Amino acid sequence: MALIITIAGCSLEKKSGLNRSLQNLTAHYNILFNANELLRLKQENYAASFPDAYTELLNVYPDTTSQNAAPDKDLEAVISKANTIINIKEQSHYIGDAYLVLGKARYLQGNYFDAVEYFNYVVRSFGNKVDLTQEALVWKTRALLYLNDLPQAKTTIDSAVQNIDPKKIRRTFAADVYATRLQYNINTQNYVEAEADAKQAIAFSNIKRLKLRWTYILAQLQELNLKPADAYDSYTSLVKSNASFEMAFNANLNRIRIQDNRNGVKQSKIDLLRKLLKNEDNIDFNDQIYYQIAGQYFAAGDIDNAIKNYKLSVRTSTKNQNQKGISYLRIADIDFKNKADYAGAKMYYDSTLLNLSPSYPGYQLILKKSNNLQLLTGLLETIAREDTLQMLAALDEKTRTVRIDTIVARKAAKEKAAVAEAKVNNGDPFTNSFILTNPDAQVPQSGQGNQSGASSFYFYNNAAVSQGFTSFKRQWGNRKLEDNWRRSKRSNSGMPTNTGALAQNTATDKPADQPGKAGDSVSNEGYKQQLIHDLPLTPDLLKQSNIRVYNAYLDLGNLYRDVLEDKKEAIATFEKLLTRFPDNPDKPAIYYNLYRLYADIDAAKSDDYKNRILKEYPQTAFAKVILDPEYSKKLSDANAGFNVFYNQIYDLYAQKQYDKVIGSADDLLKRYPDNQFSVQLLYLKAIAAGHQEKLPPFMTDMQQIVTKYPDDQLVTPLAKQHLAYIEANKTEVAARPVVLTEEDPNEIPFTPPVAYQKQTEYRKGFVPSQQVEEYRHPVSAPLNGLAPSSAQIKTQLGIQQGKLVDTHVQMPAYELPQATPTNQQDSATTPGKTTVKDLNINSIFSKRDSTHYYFAINVTTGTTNLASSRFGIGQFNRTRYWGYGFKHELVNAGPDDQIIYIGRFFTLADAKKYAKSIIPLLPDIMKVPRDKYSFFIITKENLDKLADQKTVDSYIDYYQKNY
Repeated sequence: MALIITIAGCSLEKKSGLNRSLQNLTAHYNILFNANELLRLKQENYAASFPDAYTELLNVYPDTTSQNAAPDKDLEAVISKANTIINIKEQSHYIGDAYLVLGKARYLQGNYFDAVEYFNYVVRSFGNKVDLTQEALVWKTRALLYLNDLPQAKTTIDSAVQNIDPKKIRRTFAADVYATRLQYNINTQNYVEAEADAKQAIAFSNIKRLKLRWTYILAQLQELNLKPADAYDSYTSLVKSNASFEMAFNANLNRIRIQDNRNGVKQSKIDLLRKLLKNEDNIDFNDQIYYQIAGQYFAAGDIDNAIKNYKLSVRTSTKNQNQKGISYLRIADIDFKNKADYAGAKMYYDSTLLNLSPSYPGYQLILKKSNNLQLLTGLLETIAREDTLQMLAALDEKTRTVRIDTIVARKAAKEKAAVAEAKVNNGDPFTNSFILTNPDAQVPQSGQGNQSGASSFYFYNNAAVSQGFTSFKRQWGNRKLEDNWRRSKRSNSGMPTNTGALAQNTATDKPADQPGKAGDSVSNEGYKQQLIHDLPLTPDLLKQSNIRVYNAYLDLGNLYRDVLEDKKEAIATFEKLLTRFPDNPDKPAIYYNLYRLYADIDAAKSDDYKNRILKEYPQTAFAKVILDPEYSKKLSDANAGFNVFYNQIYDLYAQKQYDKVIGSADDLLKRYPDNQFSVQLLYLKAIAAGHQEKLPPFMTDMQQIVTKYPDDQLVTPLAKQHLAYIEANKTEVAARPVVLTEEDPNEIPFTPPVAYQKQTEYRKGFVPSQQVEEYRHPVSAPLNGLAPSSAQIKTQLGIQQGKLVDTHVQMPAYELPQATPTNQQDSATTPGKTTVKDLNINSIFSKRDSTHYYFAINVTTGTTNLASSRFGIGQFNRTRYWGYGFKHELVNAGPDDQIIYIGRFFTLADAKKYAKSIIPLLPDIMKVPRDKYSFFIITKENLDKLADQKTVDSYIDYYQKNY
């Protein structure tokens, strides 16, 4: 018997016509059919649970992918069946189909990389089967879109479009090709071509549910392309079709929103929408109706009624979590953009993220915006504050006084309203905890039932809440919201009780909270005096104010572009900057930013900015990189080579080999003419010569630097300082045998021996100024190699590993100065709060040292000589912090890290001010690759604990969580 089975098995493996026919039969009608049926059912299940957001452009395919850690048994069965065909039915004609099935299964598992490889194999190996390869190209494109590989996706789908031949390919495959290109054009915001693809997909499709879905998308695209009449007709066709109730309802909503006249009679869109609220069939869609009503009010400029209806949308939401999240998002955007209520915006953004599905389009952008709200807020507040101060400064004194009093009164009223609202909520622990994440939840009042009847949420049900309070009281009594509330003797728990905290608050805070008390008047008067003190009443102060506004706009544009990746907001910011400062010297860089940002949004505007650069600034690096895409790489390589030679020349200078410095500098300037760091080499050459020559040639060198590089922010200010010193002490300096006499090359030049020191206008007893003069930030542009990388941009903005680092956070300048807290441990023990201290209880770092701060630059290489970089830091300090006594010292943190630390600063605020001023110039100062260094603020106690790379990384993590 065993022999017979073996012989039969061997005979089936023979390549005969009978065996091929049998394998084709079983592979096609048994294995492949069942595998495709499992895939079809799986896709239908995904489509049924797909969270469509009708307020946004719909996804072309409702194919939510499986992201569970546990393997999906149905998809595993599909994979097993496909492998059976490949391994056992190798004589059949369905090997290519099996590989296609494998790719689809991997796609639905969310394993897009493997899926792309399977589809590639089908296209390469089975190119003679048109239907098969077309289907593989379609699915490959869809996988590439999930991988955000847009260039490869475009190449793939363009190949599929070129291969369309209605005579040789099934209409379904042609529809899928156009539908997939439709999704690509939506992703790249090319809505004009997307509209054409939608029409083609609808024309070829014979699947009713997809045809209706694509018709809805077509209507949305027609709206975006400013074709309201066409959009109205498309929505109307859906209303009259057998589309699902939800799709037809939303089509009707949109139809009402865009219509102007019906039957020749103009009707109120809001009235038409309110009529829908009276229909009981629409009760599950009331949230969307209120959302549309709010949108009408917002478009009319009625912000208050818009917010009111957005809140009604939240409160009447029954099942559509995405709609609730979108309504929260609109309120957050209004608070952020229209009302400048940044604290409220933060709460609503948090509520948005709590309710919105992570798969919702734009979710990651909202998350980034919420995480970076502190930085955004600081920049916007700087702009708002300076605009307000400039407006006040332009008024006559009498009008200005009245306006300042109005501003102070408005601020006081807002603070009192916030205090009153907080007191109202303090007595309800359930309400407090719920409102933290749902700021507009409908919390029932005493005697109030669930009037809306629209939500099953516990806190909307008066009876359930009352019953819960009764049960809680019966078991626990009247307990306050605090830590360890279950313990009958909470004083033994080691945590202070609420009673003590409340007593302390009563003793210290109550006078300032109550209207008419001394605390209020003192605070308001201080705020008023701060406004008066900061008014830019002189041309110089006005110039400094404009610089702060200019810098804030630049940082804001770079933040939107590189961190939030929000092209539209970045474009709006840069264009506003051009409008506000039309004659700024950075127009080529700003034009280049807009040229790149518009590239995928509006080709005509992108070309306009490109032509402006080529016509108005043909000699700039921006023009050269447009004409020669390799130019930026060449320039980057040149800069790297230049820095290597610069470091070698600086070593000669440190060794006092001044002749060799001069000769080597001349050679390097010939090899790298017009390098962006040439000014630093010229300065090094000049001070080397200054050790060998008298005053006249040295003055000539300094004046040439000032004349040739007027916009340089590092060396030119130093050259000006030298010239000013010489002018004030000309007789003394001219009498020297050589201009520079100091022994240490890192010491400040022109400091004469003690015997010659006399008090002059430029050498008085030093009193540090309270504020360092503002200067214009250099503009960064997205040039591959010409400008910092995305990671470096984040570092320059003070962002590392996706989190804010406070080295570049601009503090709200209109607030009164606050003392740096030194009792961090005491404030961390407030009852009922989770503090940073609690989260870092096992950390080796602490905040105990609060008067020894340093700005630190960590260089992740243990072999590079950092002497030239430290020299650059010294140049910076001499022009902006001369007399402060700051030192820049070097310490090793193990074999792979070198840390330059600068200070000492006596407060964290002073360290932040220094960081804010030096960070934009670090790419010019540091003579190491930009990906080799990072920066942070650290205390001396924590600095001494940095023993190796692991502890450095640990401190950076601690710093991000605590500062």
